[in-house]
Amino acid sequence: NTFGNPSYSAVIHATHTINPNLLNEMAFNYNGNRIHILPKAGFGAPLDLPSSFGANRIFTGPNTIIPTIQLANLGTNYNANWTPWNNKADDYQVRDDLSWARGAHQLKFGASWALYKKIQDAFAAPQGQFNFNGFYTGNDFADFLLGYPNNYQEDAVHDSGHWNNVSWGLYAQDNWRVNSRLTLNLGLRWDGVPHTYEVNHRASNFYPSLWDASKAATFDNSGNICSGPGNGCTATSPGLGTSPNSVLAGYKFYLNGVGIDGLNGIPTGLVDNHWAALGPRIGFAYDVNGRGKTVLRGGYGMMYERIQGNDMYNGATNPPFDSHVNLDNVLLANPHTSTRTGATVPVPIVPTTIVGMDRKMYKLPTSSQYSIGLQQELSPKTLLSVAYVGSQNRHLNNWVETDLPPESAIAGLIASNGAGYNQMLQYPGYRSLRMARNEANSMYNSLQLDLHTVIRNDLQAQFGYTYSRAYDPVTLNGGNGGDLNFVNNPYAGWKYDWGPSYFDRPNIGFVNFMYDLPLFRNVSNPFVKTVLGGWGLSGIVTMQSGAPLEPLVGGSEGGMGIQNARNRPNLTGSISYPKKLVASGIQWFDPAAFSTPTPGTWGNLKHSAVRGPGRDSWNMAIRKNFNFAEKANFEFRAEAFNLWNHTQFRADQQAGGYGQNLSGSNFGVITQAYDPRVLQLGGKISF
Repeated sequence: NTFGNPSYSAVIHATHTINPNLLNEMAFNYNGNRIHILPKAGFGAPLDLPSSFGANRIFTGPNTIIPTIQLANLGTNYNANWTPWNNKADDYQVRDDLSWARGAHQLKFGASWALYKKIQDAFAAPQGQFNFNGFYTGNDFADFLLGYPNNYQEDAVHDSGHWNNVSWGLYAQDNWRVNSRLTLNLGLRWDGVPHTYEVNHRASNFYPSLWDASKAATFDNSGNICSGPGNGCTATSPGLGTSPNSVLAGYKFYLNGVGIDGLNGIPTGLVDNHWAALGPRIGFAYDVNGRGKTVLRGGYGMMYERIQGNDMYNGATNPPFDSHVNLDNVLLANPHTSTRTGATVPVPIVPTTIVGMDRKMYKLPTSSQYSIGLQQELSPKTLLSVAYVGSQNRHLNNWVETDLPPESAIAGLIASNGAGYNQMLQYPGYRSLRMARNEANSMYNSLQLDLHTVIRNDLQAQFGYTYSRAYDPVTLNGGNGGDLNFVNNPYAGWKYDWGPSYFDRPNIGFVNFMYDLPLFRNVSNPFVKTVLGGWGLSGIVTMQSGAPLEPLVGGSEGGMGIQNARNRPNLTGSISYPKKLVASGIQWFDPAAFSTPTPGTWGNLKHSAVRGPGRDSWNMAIRKNFNFAEKANFEFRAEAFNLWNHTQFRADQQAGGYGQNLSGSNFGVITQAYDPRVLQLGGKISF
């Protein structure tokens, strides 16, 4: 691909001194960007794959982009995504801030309004996606070589949406110097952040309150929705509708329970807005003994945030504005040929897939952040700080599959590769109802120590240590480590994934120093002073605990035979770390402690229960100054990263680097390492 991402910004700012104690500031701010991800020429598919939607699709041709190939066990994914892809974003803000000094009070009041506009292509892949999970041979790569995918998916329309959100803000703040020893910070903020919306009423969502059980879908003998008499159907299924998109004229959609944004009582942003977003800001600083050598500080604040828009953008392919084919057991060479019978598989009225939001579980994500700490002067050049810092977060976002078969049916679905799946679901007529919810919690608590000292005039150092724990339910199952991550077990909900956060590092310590060596500093001979003196040494040493790791079950059992799920192994022994060198890396944790759960059951291994390797990083630099004249100087530097050249193995959820799947041959093996020693030379002339 070629990638273009220019950005733009502008500001107009005016300050008015009303009187010596009253100052007003007004501002208009703009920022925006453009993103263009465009495939290069010759990026075509090797197969002339027929489109499921023929000439009606909004795309440049059936073989312009190579299809996605996904191998579940190997964790291999060739994906061209939704290219070509374009995005335009513009953000406009006006604000006014009034500062008022009155006696012991420093008062500030403000208001703001912002409009964020985005035009973004849908995350649609009309080129198709083939999934291989080893169903036919027991090996996903062998299935790929034979051309036997277990599943094929295709979007009809590569469309774009126009998305807006509006933000209001009000605040009042008082920094009150109560006396010479105590200062209070008292504030309150209100955030009006209604949900993002599509301006042309081209967004849809599923609402259980709109579902009519009398219009439940009927199915033909192939498991598709009845389109008329024949193949086991006596009539056309109820609950069908058409698309307002002219490109899809003539196609039928199952729309029972679907609502369109801003129409017939549906909220403009598809979910209810929450306006009572009042956030206190409270802080203090107290001089304990009145001499300025011991200070106690603390603070608390509550912050609100909206889900900026990805929850809406990901639903841009929902019916009736787009259509989606999801076919099981077809050929790689022609996804409209049945692997089992060799017969042509017509484009059916397929059970609908909705990427939506739970209207009743969409409160604003909220973060309560707090700290209290003591700063103590140990000497005129040494300061010690001890602090407790933490946060509690509520209504965090995740995706959860809500259209589920009975849990008792999972084992049979795994064995049959999903035969009869659509007919077993709670809402017949839907393949998947993947709903975003603001429902999860997270927490962070830490003890932070910091010591700054000047040991002598030419040597200064800092020592720091943090002991902390961070817990959340975030998975990387289809998400990005932040919002919009899948709940692994939709029957149990997000609490099944509660555990150490991916950024949890219980122990982090560091030392840094700067030392101007006194050698030949005070000699009277300028030549000796310049040639032999002027040396300096500095360094940073960091040590930290390893990252949490998440072993998973691979193959067909890994997805549990249902949509948008992922299983973990059973823990049948004690987790141990042999750290034994093998051909592909280092066997970090012992595979013998894990086993595949009985088909249809969920593994008992806790979320992020395994720890990767820690790290100690030694980076050093030596410098030499040459003074040629009063105002001319040359500095030479030699720097070393990973000074001792130790092999430091690396594994975490974002970077990968280890065998994650129980069924893989390298399960528990770390295959990545940080860089070996790197030397860097530099010079600088100042004049």
